[in-house]
Amino acid sequence: MNRKRKETSLTGVIVPVLSILLAVAIGAVIMAFLGANPVLALKSLVMGAFGSKPNLGTTFAKATPLIFTSLCACFAYKCGVFNLGGEGQFIMGSIAACYVTLTLGITGPAAVLLALVAGAAAGGIWGFIPGILKITRGQNEMIISIMFNYIATLLMGVVYTNWLREGSVPQTQAVPKESQLPRMITGMRMTWGFAIAIALGILIYIFLYRTSGGFKFRAVGINATASRFNGFPVNRYILFSFIISGAIAGLGGAQELLGTQFRLINGFAAGYGFDGVAMALIGQLHPIATVFVAIFFAALRAGATTMQAATGVPTSVSDIIQALVIVFTVAGMALTRLPEFKSFVQRFSAKRA
Repeated sequence: MNRKRKETSLTGVIVPVLSILLAVAIGAVIMAFLGANPVLALKSLVMGAFGSKPNLGTTFAKATPLIFTSLCACFAYKCGVFNLGGEGQFIMGSIAACYVTLTLGITGPAAVLLALVAGAAAGGIWGFIPGILKITRGQNEMIISIMFNYIATLLMGVVYTNWLREGSVPQTQAVPKESQLPRMITGMRMTWGFAIAIALGILIYIFLYRTSGGFKFRAVGINATASRFNGFPVNRYILFSFIISGAIAGLGGAQELLGTQFRLINGFAAGYGFDGVAMALIGQLHPIATVFVAIFFAALRAGATTMQAATGVPTSVSDIIQALVIVFTVAGMALTRLPEFKSFVQRFSAKRA
């Protein structure tokens, strides 16, 4: 049993690492075909992401919303449900934070705290809807949560074009400076939202793997029928997973508005939800691994501009590498679940023993 668990754990680490290495290798080949020096281009990408204090701050700032949406997906998937509504919950959190900071007349730390709480609550309520429909009506949570992404996007459009519009410009007013989320370190773009994201990843890990409630939660995800026969309140855990995962995304939306974007505008949060799902899968649904994957993807995005300026390699190559990582990881996970692959691993382990 222990050997099988170790093999599964090892496979869960090897697949993402090999996927990243293979994707980077193919990216290097593309760079060479474009006439650039792959070594210099990759070095420029790394330096653009981590080579200086401002660059590191930019990478962490870009990673922050991705960490929240990936943890949102990770938490729900651990209970065996598919919350694809992270983007809508993220947007609802930002709408709630925008409303609190612009209409209630509160400024300073109290406004920041209230906006973060309101964002988490709004995201949790938005996640509650597909959850309650699943456990009471048997509805498909993937379809409902995706549809609620569009509803949230359209609602945000009403907010920045009508309810809280700033003059003739289709955007909301900026969050007052006194109510903005402060930066962690002077000269670096990341705010305290990054610290919240890291702390949240650690707390989720502790809950899932170090508490009895987390064990029951994961047991429901592994086999809901067996959990129900053992007396676990399966429906309650499913609903709980949607509410908490939605609250995680909503908190991410609130901190993004307060610390980075400062206003709602067309295109706000576009793509964050599905990026989070992909990163959670690459991280093998492990909270800590998911955080590192989000930082890796943010580094690719932050360093792409420096790479282009230094070597002429277009930033789209960075996008290709990200896409290849996702494809290879998903394919690798599917391969490791094939009976033929499992029997091959068992034979190989037997020979080594």
